[in-house]
Amino acid sequence: MSIVINTPNGNIGRALALSLLSAGRSLTVISRSADKVADLVKRGAKLVEGSTDDAAVLDRALVGAEALFWLTPPATGPDFVSWAQETARTAAQAVKKHGVKRVVVLSSVGAQHGSGTGPVNALLAVEEAFKAVCADVTLLRPGFFMENFLRDVGTLAKTGSLFMPVPRTKAVPFVAVADIAAKAAEVLLDAGWKGHRYVGVHGPADVTYAELEAVFTQSLGRPVRYVQVTLEDARKGMAGAGMPAWLVDLYAELYGSIGEGRMDPAEPRSAQTTTPTSLAQWAREVLKPALEQAASAAA
Repeated sequence: MSIVINTPNGNIGRALALSLLSAGRSLTVISRSADKVADLVKRGAKLVEGSTDDAAVLDRALVGAEALFWLTPPATGPDFVSWAQETARTAAQAVKKHGVKRVVVLSSVGAQHGSGTGPVNALLAVEEAFKAVCADVTLLRPGFFMENFLRDVGTLAKTGSLFMPVPRTKAVPFVAVADIAAKAAEVLLDAGWKGHRYVGVHGPADVTYAELEAVFTQSLGRPVRYVQVTLEDARKGMAGAGMPAWLVDLYAELYGSIGEGRMDPAEPRSAQTTTPTSLAQWAREVLKPALEQAASAAA
């Protein structure tokens, strides 16, 4: 009986796969490229080659599976929301067909609203698809990925500033992807839970965007400013960076929803939802080396 991961090549799926293999669990991974998961296969994972939106691939992967970890990949096309929802429904039918006992879904804060949250719009239907076919489903709803700040490395290196259309006073839960993967591993390795559960993954503390200035200045050893821009300016910036119009629209809706509270967690912070890696630690260990590499490349 194996645990199946549908996204073993991303930051979360890769860390989760390594944790499960280290724990001695039987693992099946779905990947369109055998080369990308060769190290996992070498360590004992079974590869089912193909795409996660292919019913035949899902059918092969879930034969004999005890559990599925499902992560919706990032948006890659204008039909992302409908694609993500339909793909989850296809996977859910395979779960039902093969009698998979447990499913762990990576969702997001804000998923409870079902719309008005940009790329998160897809996730309520994804959650419901698996709940409809499986008695034991844990829905992980993490906060804002700290790793998203890596998109700002170029701007930070050049200007020392972060430009975002989010109010300075807005406090949100920032969480490291390593902690999300650790929480997923904890849930998958725990045979004791039952039923449909919503589990927040909130990092150690909520942080305002104004507080980012002090956290990053100290951790990076250089002055950092947070500059709140208008949503229209953010749209222009994303378009100027080469984002297609459909993706600009999706992220503009997401940014707007943060300030309006639609991306606030539905699950209250607790000992269970609090994870260890602070934003300051992450900045020192991940963001600072990325900035130093960018500076070296520009020199």
